[in-house]
Amino acid sequence: MLKRIVQVLFLITGGVLGLFLLPELIARLNMQDIPFITTPYVLAILGAILFYIATFWLVDYVVNWIKVFEEALVKAPVTDVLFGSLGLVTGLIIAFLLVNVIPFKDIPYQIFSTIIPIFLTLLLGYLGFQVGFKKKDELVNLFSIPVRMNSKKKGAGEEEVELEEKKLKILDTSVIIDGRIADICQTGFLEGTIVIPQFVLEELQHIADSSDALKRNRGRRGLDILNRIQKELAIKVEIYEGDFEEIQEVDSKLVKLAKLTSGVVVTNDFNLNKVCELQKVAVLNINDLANAVKPVVLPGEELNVQVIKDGKEQNQGIAYLDDGTMIVVEEGRNYIGKHIDVLVTSVLQTSAGRMIFAKPKLLEKAL
Repeated sequence: MLKRIVQVLFLITGGVLGLFLLPELIARLNMQDIPFITTPYVLAILGAILFYIATFWLVDYVVNWIKVFEEALVKAPVTDVLFGSLGLVTGLIIAFLLVNVIPFKDIPYQIFSTIIPIFLTLLLGYLGFQVGFKKKDELVNLFSIPVRMNSKKKGAGEEEVELEEKKLKILDTSVIIDGRIADICQTGFLEGTIVIPQFVLEELQHIADSSDALKRNRGRRGLDILNRIQKELAIKVEIYEGDFEEIQEVDSKLVKLAKLTSGVVVTNDFNLNKVCELQKVAVLNINDLANAVKPVVLPGEELNVQVIKDGKEQNQGIAYLDDGTMIVVEEGRNYIGKHIDVLVTSVLQTSAGRMIFAKPKLLEKAL
């Protein structure tokens, strides 16, 4: 059925071109004296036949292209189709105005005065669709107005307090697989709306389908965590179905999405944390939260630890607290496998974790 429709469109196109172009061709060939050849009906029929024969091989290609386009259109998110259509309509309106303003009819050759408006219409329609399709997220962000509420201060003075709409919390793949985000949401420390981008879900599914057993288990754990957040916890969860096709890396897509929505990236990836800081994007690092709730250790305090292994530098030993905090013991290599008392000399805390430097208390007494 679709092939028949394409063939009929080819015949109609050939007939229209025959009405406009064949008279000039007949005049150049000095064939205008032939009876009935210059009548509109004959010109339309000749144009339809010639165009159809010349483009007969194109029919199958056009049908296949239409089917591919139809499948892509059905699979595309509604927002993509909507903003693409709006851009297309805008481009066609601009083309219509230009065609009526610019005097194309004054061009000497009729073929150019006919083709140029058609070409201009197709070009502006295509550009309008592309702009609407690729800039949909920026357009949504442009027309979205934050909800603000004003409250008056009691007493003599007046002060306006603006409460902005709670920012979106955008989860990345690492923080979902980690799993602690579900417990944080359950405690109520994370407010607002949780956003899970579609491209993060696709990456999780790809990990869950991996042939490597470790990656497969990590991916399935991440999917289980998402199901728990969505079904068991009293927090609003939304799936962002958009994508940034011009960007390949998932982390870069997260940063782009956070910029467009003025949201906050939630992660435990040290590198993504630094990228967000450089891009001036708000970020919540789960490791920072974990480090913040660890017991505070100050220089000069005494700890009893077990030196487990040697460190990178000469004569260093490595020990760990119960919460996993690493302690670098200077001159502690000789105490590997033993419990000793150490004095904390300094504490280094970063987004990657907390590191404590100490020295044996016995060495301090000897000095």
